[in-house]
Amino acid sequence: MNQHLKILFSIFMVAALIFGFLNIYFPLENYSFERLHIFLFNLCTGGTIILHFTRGDEKMSVLVQTFFICSLIYAVSAFLKQYEVTLLVSLPLFILVERVRVENFTLFPFDFFRKEVPVSEKFHQASLLCLSIGIVLAALVILNNEYFKWVQMEKIQLNTFFLGFSFPLSLISLSIVFVMLNKAEGSMNRMIKEICFWTINLGVIIFFLFILFEKFIPQIFVTSALTLAVVTVFVLYRRYGEIMQQKQFLSSGIGFLIATAITGIVYIIFQMSDGYDPSKTKWLLHLHVFASLYGWNLCGLAVICRYRDFPIRLHSTTVIVIHWLTAIILAPLGVFYGFFAVLAVLGYTFITFTLFFSSHSRRVAPRAAGQGLRG
Repeated sequence: MNQHLKILFSIFMVAALIFGFLNIYFPLENYSFERLHIFLFNLCTGGTIILHFTRGDEKMSVLVQTFFICSLIYAVSAFLKQYEVTLLVSLPLFILVERVRVENFTLFPFDFFRKEVPVSEKFHQASLLCLSIGIVLAALVILNNEYFKWVQMEKIQLNTFFLGFSFPLSLISLSIVFVMLNKAEGSMNRMIKEICFWTINLGVIIFFLFILFEKFIPQIFVTSALTLAVVTVFVLYRRYGEIMQQKQFLSSGIGFLIATAITGIVYIIFQMSDGYDPSKTKWLLHLHVFASLYGWNLCGLAVICRYRDFPIRLHSTTVIVIHWLTAIILAPLGVFYGFFAVLAVLGYTFITFTLFFSSHSRRVAPRAAGQGLRG
């Protein structure tokens, strides 16, 4: 990935975090900066990186540029509640994602059911499919809530469905993790990887349905299964993952993913308790979101953007420690206290620009295994 794209993506990632704190300084009665916070990171930056990475171009192609511009229009119009524009731009976004997916995989995801297809490729295609489905579902929710009122359910809220745009980023990061599990061969390990793939993908879908229907106890069971799957991935990765600098970053990222799962379980338990007060658990929800978006997803996206640059010249342990301090402590506190918001932005800017722009050896990183995994 060339320097211009790294500059573009890093600026948008930092801007996304800043918008997450703007409500403290500039509270708006009818608008929420949270939407820009979510879209600039997940859709505009993350979605564009997924498409660019899948196509394997050094420069951003016209197709990917079009997606990026449309995603910006989508983000701003959704923030301003100009839903006619949001709906209008949803169609080209969907078409662009599906075009890239079908070019690199198949129209129907038959590969999900083929044992000979690497799990890394399955996660990659699932990431693209999830992105296009997320665009469609968000459009349907807009049509339902703003115009037709087909379904009346408390949990069918736009912000809930907008958060779903983070899942494609998680899947593409898992794809990279499984690329590096080439040593985990043998029938048992292959079966474990397949089980992890289906548990994670189906688990999230089932979990989301339980959220919509407010079934708390089933949510606990599904989240526990997801946590077990993530821990299994972590154990496999630590044991069989190729020894390279990326392993440190992605191991840290999986740690963030485990933290996300644990905080999710704790949050559900709070919801089940008598006298539950959402205002008293906002800190936990923000911890959950920051661990996912700016912890796990950032690790995956950074490795993707610098896939051919590793090893890069930086003190990995120092960056990882500052990353955890920023995502787990400073950023959640920054939602409530402006001083910590400033520290979080500074810390996150340091992390992002260090990961994107540290000098590197010209040794080419191992080529991704799979048609869609092209750096």
